[in-house]
Amino acid sequence: MSGDTCLGSALCPATGHKPKAGGLKGSSLGNKYVRLNVGGSLYYTTVQVLTRHDTMLKAMFSGRMEVLTDKEGWILIDRCGKHFGTILNYLRDDTIALPKHRQEIKALMAEAKYYLIQGLVDMCQAALQDKKDLYEPVCSIPIITSPKEEERLIESSMKPVVKLLYNRSNNKYSYTSNSDDNLLKNIELFDKLSLRFNGRVLFIKDVIGDEICCWSFYGQGRKLAEVCCTSIVYATEKKQTKVEFPEARIYEETLNVLLYETPRVPDNSLLEATSRSRSQASASEDDEGFELRERVRRIHVKRYSTYDDRQLGH
Repeated sequence: MSGDTCLGSALCPATGHKPKAGGLKGSSLGNKYVRLNVGGSLYYTTVQVLTRHDTMLKAMFSGRMEVLTDKEGWILIDRCGKHFGTILNYLRDDTIALPKHRQEIKALMAEAKYYLIQGLVDMCQAALQDKKDLYEPVCSIPIITSPKEEERLIESSMKPVVKLLYNRSNNKYSYTSNSDDNLLKNIELFDKLSLRFNGRVLFIKDVIGDEICCWSFYGQGRKLAEVCCTSIVYATEKKQTKVEFPEARIYEETLNVLLYETPRVPDNSLLEATSRSRSQASASEDDEGFELRERVRRIHVKRYSTYDDRQLGH
């Protein structure tokens, strides 16, 4: 017989039988196989394997600790036996193939800590760190569940904030033919921007607001700009909701909020360089004690517009 053999369920001692406690001297057993009952799973191994490393198992099987045996002579260890075979393989070879799943590695590491097998603990910790780096999300997007949560999130953020509110069910009219496509384009652009500026801008989603599709931009806890992508149009004898995709404008406002990265006060030279009005920039140069004025730029696609698609003369 080679290796460890799991024999299935534990042998049940007779009713009223109490396990015996006693010492176990490794020298008396040599390389003979000993029988282990680990939480109901049965294993065969040798004292030589169990005492190779300075672990709790070495203390148990070198006579320094008492061990319990049942009437059939199985040595009892009150632990889960699922990973004990892996423990034995590590004691034999100083290396093993770790489980693939994180939860299994954590369970194995817990057993290794119990038996004081530091080398195996280190292997498990390294594998968990590698898996964490492998599966760590590139960016996390909070979803707003209440106005108070949104307010706290924006005020506490040290980064600029870009919020996309989208809620198709808010509409009470029919949509124009391109509205569904444009709504998806807005969502796709949000995902692309969140990946591109991850770490510099906090991107959040809102699905409880009153608008259908609206972008909001925040810096230093206050709202800087807003781009609303919906409008009401009047077709023949009915109203329709139109969703637009102002991609260039959204890109522009996203770049503008980068001016509000840490440090908390925006760089005035960058503000002047990106200002839409040269007159505002020149006015700031004349005043050495220039302070950034509180101004909110609200940029909307017209929310209410009308058109009549009927031909002339009708």
